[in-house]
Amino acid sequence: MAPGTLIFTGKDVSGEPNVSLMQFNANEVKEYHLKDKNPPAAHGDYVTWFDIRGVHDIELIEQIGKSFVIHPLVLEDILDIHQRPKFEDYENGFFITLRWLKCKKEPFELETEQVSMWVGQGFLLSFQELESDLFPSVRERINNPVSRIRQRGSDYLAYALLDTVVDHYYLALDEIEERIDQLEEEVLGDPGNDTKAGIHQLKVQSLQLRKSVAPLREAIARFSRAEHPYIQEATMVYVRDLFDHVVQIMDTIDTYRDMINGLYDLYLSEISFRMNNVMKVLTIISTIFIPLTFLAGIYGMNFEYMPELKWHYGYFGLWALMLAILVALVLLFRKQKWL
Repeated sequence: MAPGTLIFTGKDVSGEPNVSLMQFNANEVKEYHLKDKNPPAAHGDYVTWFDIRGVHDIELIEQIGKSFVIHPLVLEDILDIHQRPKFEDYENGFFITLRWLKCKKEPFELETEQVSMWVGQGFLLSFQELESDLFPSVRERINNPVSRIRQRGSDYLAYALLDTVVDHYYLALDEIEERIDQLEEEVLGDPGNDTKAGIHQLKVQSLQLRKSVAPLREAIARFSRAEHPYIQEATMVYVRDLFDHVVQIMDTIDTYRDMINGLYDLYLSEISFRMNNVMKVLTIISTIFIPLTFLAGIYGMNFEYMPELKWHYGYFGLWALMLAILVALVLLFRKQKWL
């Protein structure tokens, strides 16, 4: 198909998309839900935030693209929910897409969702696949009359949404660290097949997290260096700080990846250590019984002219010799600290 063809690549989702609108400035906030599928273009001295939840409606996305003059390639990226995080600037706005992360404990799993933003002069459009509200904290800040976000433009609103997504990465890292500690206790305690499966699953989840954050670092770096008329210099200070957070998260992910690899090595060492202990016990038992078996084998032969066979105390003497050998070997092994 031609570039810019609109195709939704996610799962089939039934139901109507949820489109909400917030308009705010330093003095006033307006918030309501749009039931029509063609939200009007922003106007006046308000900063306008359209939050579209449910991008499976291709007709809605196409109408929004016409209303706000959004490039077809941007609309294509919005509908493709497997996009790599990136930042792109256009003449009439800039586009950001990234991954929202949420950690589920039972079973341990990272859930991801694509969040896309189109930012223009005085307005911002946010797109997400599911209907749940991902930014209640940002809405609370907008409703606070003394918040900084009320004094700034749409570029700062974009930063606030990005910062909220990045903050949830810290929550995911906390869950991964807690899971690493839990698995480490299992490895040092009584590791089993479940422990091995848990380490493997944690490794897969950490790789998924890295795939979401690594390109985001590049996207935020481009955002911090962008020379776009819709991005104010005062916002750049916060974007650069956000870039530092993403770099810190990336470093933490690499640290956790090394810890997970070390945890797997520790698991293998613990299994080998337990196996060596078992083999040591079996080897000691075999070593003790080798001379006893040798003596029993000799006197189990039915030769007629064996001198000890005619001895009155031969049976008791043989038992005494075998017990002496047994005691001597046990004392030797204890002296060598093998027992």
